[in-house]
Amino acid sequence: MFWRSGSTSERNCGTDDAPLQCWLCRDDEVLASLEVPITRRSKARGLLGRDGIEGAILLRPARSIHTVGMRFNLDVALLDADDVVIKTLRVRRHRVTAPIWRARAVLEAEAGAFNTWELKIGDKLEIRE
Repeated sequence: MFWRSGSTSERNCGTDDAPLQCWLCRDDEVLASLEVPITRRSKARGLLGRDGIEGAILLRPARSIHTVGMRFNLDVALLDADDVVIKTLRVRRHRVTAPIWRARAVLEAEAGAFNTWELKIGDKLEIRE
């Protein structure tokens, strides 16, 4: 099952603050485990207060991010409405990125993850439960 904003999975989460646990895929390849925060509170928290993340986190909707208060550097991919990578960045701690108006979601992972996954602009990503 693919997850999209407004899907049954999102509507059935109620007030539970736990993110959906999914898989980030490209074609038939699983790239990483993926957290998808559902509530406004969990989206706002994102990766703050953590020492790292195994896998990635997807923030939707989003057009930019900040790393103010973060404990580690990030690889960031901005995705369009079809989950195609339109821009990638390495963002150091305590920075704010400019908004990318075409972006509809932001994928965050620990710095270096995108090199391991060979993630690049134009990649079509899938989020699977």
